[in-house]
Amino acid sequence: MNEARVRQLLQQTEGLRLEFKEAISELPANLFETVCAFLNRAGGDILLGISDGGKVLGVNKARAPQLLKEIVNISNNPQLLEPPFILLPQLVEVEGATLIHIQVPESSQVHKCRRIVYDRSEDGDYKLTSHIAISELYTRKSASYSENTIYPALRFSDFNPELFPKVRNLIRSRDYNHPWLALDDEQLLRKAGLFRRDLQTGQEGYTLAAALLLGQDEIIQSILPHYKTDALVRRQNLDRYDDRLYVQTNLIDTYDQLMSFIAKHLPDKFFLEGAIRVSLRSKIFREVVANLLVHREFTNAYPARLFIYTDRVVTENANRPHTYGRLLPENFSPFAKNPVIAKFFTQLGHVDELGSGILNVNKYLPHYAPGKVPIFEEGDVFKMAIPLEVNGTVNEVISNRTTDTVNDGAIEGAIEGAIEGATKNVKIKLATLLNAIVRQEGKRIPEYRTSTGISEKSLERYLRLLRDAGFIEFRGDAPQTGGYYLTEYLKKNLKNE
Repeated sequence: MNEARVRQLLQQTEGLRLEFKEAISELPANLFETVCAFLNRAGGDILLGISDGGKVLGVNKARAPQLLKEIVNISNNPQLLEPPFILLPQLVEVEGATLIHIQVPESSQVHKCRRIVYDRSEDGDYKLTSHIAISELYTRKSASYSENTIYPALRFSDFNPELFPKVRNLIRSRDYNHPWLALDDEQLLRKAGLFRRDLQTGQEGYTLAAALLLGQDEIIQSILPHYKTDALVRRQNLDRYDDRLYVQTNLIDTYDQLMSFIAKHLPDKFFLEGAIRVSLRSKIFREVVANLLVHREFTNAYPARLFIYTDRVVTENANRPHTYGRLLPENFSPFAKNPVIAKFFTQLGHVDELGSGILNVNKYLPHYAPGKVPIFEEGDVFKMAIPLEVNGTVNEVISNRTTDTVNDGAIEGAIEGAIEGATKNVKIKLATLLNAIVRQEGKRIPEYRTSTGISEKSLERYLRLLRDAGFIEFRGDAPQTGGYYLTEYLKKNLKNE
């Protein structure tokens, strides 16, 4: 996907949202002036290894990995970029040359490079020296991004302490050298842009984004009483629902619960991407769920909703539109509605680069539902429609899933009765995992991670809990050849139900 995007950019000329820079063995001295300008204006793409005229020169292949590290480190250094905005540069091979692609979203904050504010125009980067111009930039940012609303009374003790280890585990599984891992919890919040000071008013404190990502449930509800996410299955009962998930918790746990709900109700297909076997359901719907949560206008009382029908999945969420109408891969310009939240989700591995949702869904859907085309409609309410394959095979799977849901109550009841002291969220994960084993016995952790969306470290813990409860057992001579199976004890109990 990234290579195709870069090839598309090479057909264009430099402008408001595109910059070419030569970089053989060292980063250009003015690179972060451009990064700062893009963050302050409308975002954009930077290609290193390209002349100003668009000629592909490439970067030194042996030096390229080190250059990537330098970009990440500098973007996280407040002495050079304030506030920091961690970037995720990518290596791309084009025409036999190695290029570095840096996608920079528009930020909801005002940034400085070496204590100077830069802005962007069609002609390039320029310094903002006038107090009036800088004040206008702050005003524009504060009016556009509600996620930056400061709540001075919001305290560190109002955050859910269970989420910080979870955040660190997700970041570590993606990048064990991530600079956030060296910070304590309060430093991490500041580095992530979740604590800010308004330079116009002097007000400072944690933001709405901080509360939504990491706040305790009662804190979120006190700030946004209307906040909720509603997921419904409507296959048989179209007026009400066959199954429902009603969520009023932080965005991190909401993401996991929605992915588990989707895994419960939608069939999966596996696809070989190169030599790697990937879950198409996970590839498609992680983008759908992330878009539903990350790009929502939270100050609007319109709820975020996800509907699963027999032939399609539909989502709706309140939106602050930047255009109106249908978005297509070839004509849309990616724009982060909540850049701070989007950046945080990117570090967790829940979101790829900006705009990846539309591109990835269009890439993988033809393999999941041949001949189908997704619809992305931007307006005051942002809508997605992801069509599903409707044929004998998939209908049979859906029918089996509907039958399986009869046993969901028995599974949940068994977990409730046998596993004490677990939180509600853990019990939901245990039920999701046990359902996956019911449907696919004999698999190992990698397969169950794909089908459930649960991290490997959490899976190891949940599998131990299920084994200790007598629900599952491992069969096989070695971890590499064996798999997990239901015990006769559990099968008998489920059959009786």
